[in-house]
Amino acid sequence: MTSSIIFDTPDNPAPQNAITGYFDTHDGTKLRYAIFRSKATLAKGTIVLLQGRNETIEKYYETIGNLTDAGLWVATFDWRGQGGSQRLLLDSNAGYVEHFADYERDLEFFLENIVLPDARLPFYVIGHSTGGLIALSAAPRLTNRVERMAVFSPFIGLSHAQFSQRTLRILTRLASQLGFGKYPAPGRQNSSADFTGNVLTSDAARFKRNRAIYETCPQFTLGRPSLRWISESLRTMKRVNDPAHLASIRIPTLIMGAGADSIVPIAAIEEMATRFRACDLITVDYARHEMFQEADLYRDQVMAALTTFIPGEA
Repeated sequence: MTSSIIFDTPDNPAPQNAITGYFDTHDGTKLRYAIFRSKATLAKGTIVLLQGRNETIEKYYETIGNLTDAGLWVATFDWRGQGGSQRLLLDSNAGYVEHFADYERDLEFFLENIVLPDARLPFYVIGHSTGGLIALSAAPRLTNRVERMAVFSPFIGLSHAQFSQRTLRILTRLASQLGFGKYPAPGRQNSSADFTGNVLTSDAARFKRNRAIYETCPQFTLGRPSLRWISESLRTMKRVNDPAHLASIRIPTLIMGAGADSIVPIAAIEEMATRFRACDLITVDYARHEMFQEADLYRDQVMAALTTFIPGEA
């Protein structure tokens, strides 16, 4: 354990030079954050790292260390309702959010009140999965505050869904309106204890390392997403895929898709990229959904592309 705010496990030590704490966002929800400073005398800027659903600061220690070694600072926080941030229901294991816009307001509050006073310009945003969806949704309002943005396996579609996304939007919205929004979505929670058969990473060591985080800190555990969470995410997916929304994004953006992603269809990412003028798309063939947790064969490609794109040329 490094402090009472962020945590170590034997195979996952926290990067050094950390500023940690909590902040109360626009509606008083308490969120856990950390800023990791580079040892470089002249920092190249600060990356705001946006996690996916059911992720924590601790899961990104390796990536944060790579980025600070490259001369960048990294600022990140746990989304409301997960990790070490305040849970939103009495059942703290429930995956819930009232409005996806709350995530975006939390991001903007973090930028203005934590990152701007305490970190180094210029600012960049990277987001994985749900973090990528939130980044793309908030991007039109981040112009002139963020220099570049990169999203990895952005959660802009669903693979292997029993119904179409339009049907799911209707059903989950109706369930929320009828008072069932806090109920978990039907289905079986994927077992995160067994590497065999997992769909997130092909790297057994990183999988084991990430499991140890939740074994050490069981309070970080999160259950299935609620019907309300699904409804809000589907509504945001629809808006983010709208050509008018994509045309309103002025921030140069790198999109990286995982060729063997079974969570987000790579075809949906590639189709979105054709309508998104401000983006470049790179597909990492055979990589699974959690690109920062993947085997070196795939992860090295991800990190090489990221550290070339950010900070990029002057």
